[in-house]
Amino acid sequence: MDRRRRDTTDPALPRRAEPPQDRASEQAAWPFVGRAAELAALHAVAGEVRNGGLRVVQLDGDAGIGKTALLHHWLDGLPDFLVLRAHGHALERDFAFGTVRRLLRSLLAADPDIEHGHPWNGTADSVVRMLCLEDRPHRAPGARADGAETIRSLNHLAFHLSRRRPLVLAIDDVQSIDPPSLRWLAGLVHQADAHPVLLAVTTRTGERPAPEPLFNELAHPSICRTVSLEPLAPGSVERLVAEVFDTWPVDPSFAATCHAATDGHPLFLRALLCDARRSGVRPDSKGRESIKTFGLHTLQREIRDRLCQGSEDTAALARGLAILGDRRPPELLAAYCGKGEAVIRCAAAELHALGLLRAGEDLCFVHPVVRDTVRAQWSPQEVGEAHARAARVLHLGGRPDEEVAAHLLAAGPVQGGWAVAVLRRAAEEAVRRGAAETAVTYLRHAVHQPITPEEQAQVLLQLATAASHYDPALAVSYAAAALEGLNDASLRTKAVGVITYSSLLSRDHRGLAVGLASLTAELSTPAASAPSARERRLRKEALRWWLEFERPSLRSASEQPSVRFDEELTGSTPGERQLLGIRAFDALRAGKPAGEAIELINRAGVNLPMFSLDLFPLHYCVARSLLHLDQLDRAEQFCGHLLRETRARRLDLLSASLLVYKASILLARGDIGEAATTARAAAEGPWPNGEPPYWLSLDTIRIDALVEQGDLEMAETLAARHSGTDPADVSWEWSRFLMSLSALRTARGDLYGGLSLLRECGHHLATAGALSPAIAPWRSRAAILQLALGRRRDAHALLEEELDLARRCEIPRALGVALLAQGAMTDGPRGLALLAEAVSTLERTPARLEHARALHAYGRALMQRDDKAGARTAVRRGLEIATACGATSLAQRLQKRLHDAGGRATTRMAHPGGNLTVSEERVTALAAQGYSNKEIAQRLFVSLRTVETHLTRAYRKLHIAGRSQLVAALGNGSGSLGAQGSGGGM
Repeated sequence: MDRRRRDTTDPALPRRAEPPQDRASEQAAWPFVGRAAELAALHAVAGEVRNGGLRVVQLDGDAGIGKTALLHHWLDGLPDFLVLRAHGHALERDFAFGTVRRLLRSLLAADPDIEHGHPWNGTADSVVRMLCLEDRPHRAPGARADGAETIRSLNHLAFHLSRRRPLVLAIDDVQSIDPPSLRWLAGLVHQADAHPVLLAVTTRTGERPAPEPLFNELAHPSICRTVSLEPLAPGSVERLVAEVFDTWPVDPSFAATCHAATDGHPLFLRALLCDARRSGVRPDSKGRESIKTFGLHTLQREIRDRLCQGSEDTAALARGLAILGDRRPPELLAAYCGKGEAVIRCAAAELHALGLLRAGEDLCFVHPVVRDTVRAQWSPQEVGEAHARAARVLHLGGRPDEEVAAHLLAAGPVQGGWAVAVLRRAAEEAVRRGAAETAVTYLRHAVHQPITPEEQAQVLLQLATAASHYDPALAVSYAAAALEGLNDASLRTKAVGVITYSSLLSRDHRGLAVGLASLTAELSTPAASAPSARERRLRKEALRWWLEFERPSLRSASEQPSVRFDEELTGSTPGERQLLGIRAFDALRAGKPAGEAIELINRAGVNLPMFSLDLFPLHYCVARSLLHLDQLDRAEQFCGHLLRETRARRLDLLSASLLVYKASILLARGDIGEAATTARAAAEGPWPNGEPPYWLSLDTIRIDALVEQGDLEMAETLAARHSGTDPADVSWEWSRFLMSLSALRTARGDLYGGLSLLRECGHHLATAGALSPAIAPWRSRAAILQLALGRRRDAHALLEEELDLARRCEIPRALGVALLAQGAMTDGPRGLALLAEAVSTLERTPARLEHARALHAYGRALMQRDDKAGARTAVRRGLEIATACGATSLAQRLQKRLHDAGGRATTRMAHPGGNLTVSEERVTALAAQGYSNKEIAQRLFVSLRTVETHLTRAYRKLHIAGRSQLVAALGNGSGSLGAQGSGGGM
């Protein structure tokens, strides 16, 4: 559409505005003309939001094109929306959740009762109140939040507000938004498809906030409508001239000259017309001779000329506002300018009379161009010195550390230790708010301040700790650099702990190599061998063991394991407990009796202290050992305990990695649907670098679950994502992935491919010293495939080896799996006895899925002996278990076996809906009751896409075409399921 030829009528706008009489009154309401098409587009967006459509609208244009005026004019005309507004400030770009806090303050202004017994006060939990009420005396002491918790709480609040009435989050100059706020908004708009939430932003053409990829997601055409503001058309300029000069009609030649002089740019038009009005120019053919070309350079010259007309006090105030920013109290500006408050107030009145300052108590320039013009008169060195002075004034005035730090970031090195102290405190506060990236920004600047090498090393260590919250590879590099300058033994140990903890969560192979090299150098120092340093040496030996376990490729083939197992360990010190945990895990991997590993775990884990970097990898070894020892109740309790601790300590990535552990426990129990849901939730979380820790393990769990559910296509999609993965980068994860990939290939009929993958898996495990079938029962799976391919001798050799290892390790699950495979391959009474022993053994374990498989094999063997009654009993029990587990494929095989044995399944087992996961049951039950997808998403607090995915899978499992057949497919159970499903989220 040609904007220069569009209809300029705008009935929603005022017909007339009083013309300005002097420079001060020029800042009164300015005629709003020429934006009818853009305003109509914005109203259309509001309509789409009401109907669950568009989620983002972006007003883009050059500085002064009228974005802010259009945004607020539109928002003022949305009485049925709850509008929260914020304005981005370049100086506050590094405030942790600064933009979010401004939005929340506008919420408080709109509804002050949020703090005192408001009906929805529970939604604004401690994290949200901490952000918006941080300066209030009643704030809960010690309130903390990790980044993920903060984002979850903000999402909850936004969705709750949007249920009362449609919500608009309006951010002017979003290019100055802080990264944590941008990360929240980018995640919010992708989860708000079932909620009437609209993000309205303005951006200057060519300027984008950092990190830019996040903004690109937010402004993607699939969810964002971009309205680009162009200069005003000639007809709009003519109307504007008529409004300003109160002349009807206007000489067309005068208006055309004004348009040609400014190219229709609203800001330049405003300056030109005001100047012409003051000079007595009339809007006629004679007056057009006085109109000259007016652009940004002309406007800047005009601003400089006006400043020169003022006093020195006025110039000083202008410089102070340009550095300190708008809306600063007069006493602060007085301190910065070295003047009295009365002088500042007089200077403010003079700036207002010159047309450069807005009217009102808040001291604000009329437009950012004024600030840019003032600053442009200084050299970069002078700007830095001005910010350094501002930082000192704010520091002495008792302003918050983050305000002082904002100026320190814009200044060069500042003499005196106070600057480093401020930056470090600001970093601590940023971490407390869940904005570790902001903390890293502060600390990077602190490193380059004039400080001693020892102080610099301490700042580097703090930098590493902050970076470990979101970028493990970066944390490793900073901690390694800190080690070079730290002299204090405890701080050096802490640095090593950061290296190893970050290495746990890093996908950067080079970072791990740096960590191991630093650790090796630390262990070789004379102090580490002294008797008084035994505890430190034990801890570092434990850390080195863990690194070598995580990445065996980092240790040369000739190098022996570093942990000394000949020392007597009582568990009386943290270092001894770390090594006891390592001994337990090594005993488990080597296939030693379970009792030996359990005794070591009990000694290492008695009264286990809170997680800390100094104790790492004690908790890791205890957790992994409990899982493979099949002590799942203890493992689940331990996981919950660690999740609470790590979230309270704001260790976001470690908390996320514990979700992998939780999903592994669920899978070991046979809770297929819940394991897949947990793994998917972890994989789809808001990760700064795009991928969660242990990404391969998450997808491995999801592949296992999908194979059991019969969704082989989706499993293939997940597996394909790792086709280019280097096994050296994922260590023990790779062997587990190979087992899952083998199961997928076997399910698709590729027996040779499945066997090849299992052989590769066995090779990796042997290299890592993992012999126990409790870690990975690859031999029994390979034996089954060998037998199917006619290689009976090889199959029996593998099975004999696994059965021997399983009896030695004394872990019932491992023994039951080996007995199951051996019995399935053995004919006659001997095979039946082995299968009966497998069923009996697995029945006493939490391995429900393996128990169901054993019952299936046992029922088949009984059928071969013509014992149909016994077969029906075994298979029916197996079908009940498989159905409860959500193992669709196994349940279908068991149901067929039951039919062959002359039996019939119960209603629940025979009904296809019995194979639905819990989440699928909730969604289908609500859909059967008539709820729309959008209503289901709102009731269950999930995204619309999640609802659609669950319904699609449910239709496939129920063998129906769509929603209209749900009631018949679910039968009488739909009502009860609906009551269950409406009670909460997934």
